Amino acid sequence: TRHHTLTDFVNSDKGNHALPVTSCSDHNKLKQKCAILHIYTAKGLREYAFAAAEKLRELGKLDSKEHKGKTALLVAVTASQPDIVQDLLSLGADISICDVNGQTALHLAATYGFPRVILFAGLRVDLEARNFEGLTPLHCAVISHCATMKAINASSSSSTWLADGSLQTQAEDKLMCLQLLINAGASVLSQEIKSNKTVLHLAVKEGNIHLVRFLLSLQLSNMQAFINMKAHGHTALHMAAGLHGSPFQEELIRLLLSRGADPSIRNLENDQPAHLLQSGDTGEKVRGFSLLTTSLPDV
Repeated sequence: TRHHTLTDFVNSDKGNHALPVTSCSDHNKLKQKCAILHIYTAKGLREYAFAAAEKLRELGKLDSKEHKGKTALLVAVTASQPDIVQDLLSLGADISICDVNGQTALHLAATYGFPRVILFAGLRVDLEARNFEGLTPLHCAVISHCATMKAINASSSSSTWLADGSLQTQAEDKLMCLQLLINAGASVLSQEIKSNKTVLHLAVKEGNIHLVRFLLSLQLSNMQAFINMKAHGHTALHMAAGLHGSPFQEELIRLLLSRGADPSIRNLENDQPAHLLQSGDTGEKVRGFSLLTTSLPDV
């Protein structure tokens, strides 16, 4: 099989995707070559993308960025093209480069739920890298999973039919991203910059019972310390107690207590979790948990 060259893919009419090269300055020619690589990468045209990437590597421009600060590698990740991701990495693409939002390849893969990309990329990148929002890839995966679960819950309670199967697949892929990141060494103890939330705080705050179950099933040597970490004074149990109206509030509180959540811890307002429960029958029912009632008296 003849090896594709840059001339081949520039002059090809494959899928009408090729761009003509016109007479212009060397700078503009280089910009056009970079654009061609990004286009073929986004469209998943692997052979042509590889040929373009080889040529740009020779020119020392493999990591050239488009207008949103994405290199070809970041475009490949965003487009869920794991084979092209592998090719670009094999050619020496820099996996640590971020886009205009500080997102690395791992942040993007975690956000969009592309586990195959993480399989290729996860061993070569800083798992604790922060984007400009102060989030690690693991935080991004949790936030994205929570958004998908919220969409699933909304569709199940709505009269409008939605593609639940597609949403469920997204949720499964995003959970797989979480598992891969944690298996690769991403720390569940890392706190995001803005409010010091861990992945557990993020999951509990959104009432994501599925993700909380997963996080509390991890075999951590410091599980109790993990559960009782504070985010601006609030433990995960404080956040669960404040989930008034959530159908998962009771189960979340039971889960947290069963895994070592301390009901005596006070937040910055000097409130214990029991003080944040709603009034009425539901609040009284939750307040009646044997482990929680011990925290009620003020000191």
